[in-house]
Amino acid sequence: MIATDLDGTLLRSDRTVSPRTVAALAAAERAGVEVFFVTGRPLRWMGVVAEHLAGHGLAILANGAGVYDLRAGTLIEAFPLPEADALAIAHALRAAHPETTFAVERVGGFRREPAYPEFEPDSTGAPSPVGELLAADRDQPVLKLLAHHPSAAPDEFLAHALALAGDRVEVTRSSPSALLEISGAGVSKATTLAKCCAERGITASEVAAFGDMPNDLAMLSWAGTSYAVANAHPHVRAATTHRTASNDEDGVAQVIERIVAARTTA
Repeated sequence: MIATDLDGTLLRSDRTVSPRTVAALAAAERAGVEVFFVTGRPLRWMGVVAEHLAGHGLAILANGAGVYDLRAGTLIEAFPLPEADALAIAHALRAAHPETTFAVERVGGFRREPAYPEFEPDSTGAPSPVGELLAADRDQPVLKLLAHHPSAAPDEFLAHALALAGDRVEVTRSSPSALLEISGAGVSKATTLAKCCAERGITASEVAAFGDMPNDLAMLSWAGTSYAVANAHPHVRAATTHRTASNDEDGVAQVIERIVAARTTA
């Protein structure tokens, strides 16, 4: 199996899929190598890769909090963030860093606090305080809580949040800014990928994983073979066993081509 992150890894900096990558993904499927997109993105941001899915049509979204059938647009399985845990870490972060603002990603959409930056034009509903965001729409599971700080150093903000969180929630980041992504305890790209692999009789030693940011670290550590793209965060480069070219140089495609060539020769 190929398990690859999207932004900064498979996608180029303009957030497109290059023709070379499209060809490599198709060649992998023909060679019997499953490909899973494993991303922090929500369902509504998956259009860029929807037509390049493998035959199974599945992707792991929201840092492992959801498995979706993208062709059908349906949620196969969710691993939600409990409201009480989300509220507890929100209060702790705001007490330690008063300028922190929050947004909530649910299965059914995204909502934010009034001061949370408008990164996403597709917010649903009026901006509200985080307590109200978490109390609303309880029929839709919370996939992740997002926490943004306007001036903190991103890695320092992450370190502080990890110390505050303990083992109650998972905290990571995939953005170059001080934007944290908070999931339920034990939920990560690695845990959900491992579950999907076990269902298919695929072991960790048969998985090659690709990533660029801290939210990829658990997946890269779990996989038998791990690659950091050249543009990856220093922690990712230090944690992986292999390197490949940058996302703008089709680094993932280059490795897939070699894997397919080796299988064809064998």
